[in-house]
Amino acid sequence: MTLLSTRRFAPFFWTQFAGAFNDNVFKNVLMLLLAFRATGAGNTSVLMNLAAGLFILPFFLFSSLAGQIADKYEKGRLIRLIKVAEIGIMTAGAAALLAGSTASLLALLFLMGTQSAFFGPVKYSIMPQHLKATEIVGGNALVEMGTFVAILLGTLAGGLLVQGPMIFPAAAVVILAVGGWLFSRKIPEAPAASPGLRVSFNIWEQSLKTLGYARKDRLVFLSILGISWFWFLGACYVTQIPAWTKDVLHGRESVATLLLAMFSIGIGAGSLLCEYLSGKKVEYGLVPIGSLGLSLFGIHLASAGSLTPGEAPYTLVGFLMASGSFPILLDLILVGVFGGLYIVPLFAIVQTRSRAEVRSRIIAANNIFNALFMVGSAVFGGVFLGFLGFSIPALFLTITLMNIGVALYIYTLVPEFTMRCLVWAITHLFYRIDHRHLDRIPQEGAAVIVCNHVSYMDALIIASCCRRPVRFVMDKGIFKIPVLNYIFRTSKTIPITSRKKDPETYERAFERIAEELDAGDVVCIFPEGKLTRDGDLAEFKKGIDKIIARNPVPVIPSALSGLWGSFFSHKGGVALKKRPSRFYSRIRYTVGDPMAPEAACASVLHTVVSGLLL
Repeated sequence: MTLLSTRRFAPFFWTQFAGAFNDNVFKNVLMLLLAFRATGAGNTSVLMNLAAGLFILPFFLFSSLAGQIADKYEKGRLIRLIKVAEIGIMTAGAAALLAGSTASLLALLFLMGTQSAFFGPVKYSIMPQHLKATEIVGGNALVEMGTFVAILLGTLAGGLLVQGPMIFPAAAVVILAVGGWLFSRKIPEAPAASPGLRVSFNIWEQSLKTLGYARKDRLVFLSILGISWFWFLGACYVTQIPAWTKDVLHGRESVATLLLAMFSIGIGAGSLLCEYLSGKKVEYGLVPIGSLGLSLFGIHLASAGSLTPGEAPYTLVGFLMASGSFPILLDLILVGVFGGLYIVPLFAIVQTRSRAEVRSRIIAANNIFNALFMVGSAVFGGVFLGFLGFSIPALFLTITLMNIGVALYIYTLVPEFTMRCLVWAITHLFYRIDHRHLDRIPQEGAAVIVCNHVSYMDALIIASCCRRPVRFVMDKGIFKIPVLNYIFRTSKTIPITSRKKDPETYERAFERIAEELDAGDVVCIFPEGKLTRDGDLAEFKKGIDKIIARNPVPVIPSALSGLWGSFFSHKGGVALKKRPSRFYSRIRYTVGDPMAPEAACASVLHTVVSGLLL
């Protein structure tokens, strides 16, 4: 939350919050006008579906162009121009509301969608330019929380404003647009990522090219598909909640509003919880946990989400007093919470793994996929409920089962998600980790981390702390331990043994180390060569000297404290074969100052690591 007090983030946050709030005020006012006042203007259902389509159509038409523009021009000024356009659109919208012109309102809804399509790529690509690596997850968490709160508040405000004279909603949308522009004036400069880019106005060709940028990095592309799938799920829930409230829960409009609020609050809470659980780094391991929670509570909601009809539809108080209402509310909150845990790391992956010069275009590709999945959600819901005649609880159960299938598919293609989930779960189950000076590990480029070796969990703990993937060099015996072996193989751990035992494995290990360092990755070694038997730091072997001689890269000394005496250490007996004396420990991981390769050698590093243990 401290980001909200910084100029690097606060003006941007309130700019996007005001925009999302304004969009939903205007959309909800329009939808209610179409539903209750647009008599003689055509079929209400047709008009409402037309309105939804007009808002989402610009994301298909203009996202690729928006991505190019966001990469080519300075983003702070671009945001201000977009907000000026919003003032113009909302001024025209206010006039249309006062005149009661349905056709004009629908046309302006299309322009609103266009403005949102141009804002989207800038919205997410500007954050990596203004935020530190340790702030990316927190920034995304706040933006997701703010977006869903703005959607909720905008929907509620629209519903209240439309009940009075039209001058109230007309004035509100203009005031909110001006407020967003005023906030945008404080956004710091964000230099263009690709100022020499030649903008193409061929929508079809450029859309295909934009989608191609997203496909170049497999993890980024699958993260985009995961985000889009969440929007499919979210759109299904949000769209069906009003009818579900009326037909299954037998409640009034106020009950539907409460349920929508619980879902939105859950997503906001889950987004903020994600920052806490991730330790201020992009933690892939939370994504499977989010999927699991979405599935478990989605199934429970589908199976338990019904109430016995009363003599009249339940009021808000009546619903809260009814037997069975609490599990429904809790399920919706927890579906939202786990949705936040699921989506925030995926957004952070797209931002951090995308190359800066094409980041906005990749986010534009994400917007195109999001729109496709949301349209697919509407079509799926219409066919499932209308054509096939199934119930809304059956729809909730079906999309939850589909979520399980999608999760298994993605995690099979990218086992790194599952591996990181296991690392996060194991380390947080057994340890509370105090990490110090993680910022000393470079965010880019090759480096060698050296650390003392106390337990079988050392590599997992370091992996859970580091903000980038680490290639561990590990004794072949530890590498083969069940369960841990899956984690080590998936994270590209390099097994090693002594030259006397297995010269081929020994030489191949050093070849692999050189390959990883040549590729610009971080390699971590335990120079003692084995777990300590007495808790003291053993002599460092000369392997580190051989590595630095072949690849003269920065060396990062580090130290683990508090692990001696755990079930996974050799104190009191052989590790993993003795009676556990404790299962939960407070431990510390300390990173020292980076050392130039010419200043680092086994003996010097031994002295430095010894000092870090004090």
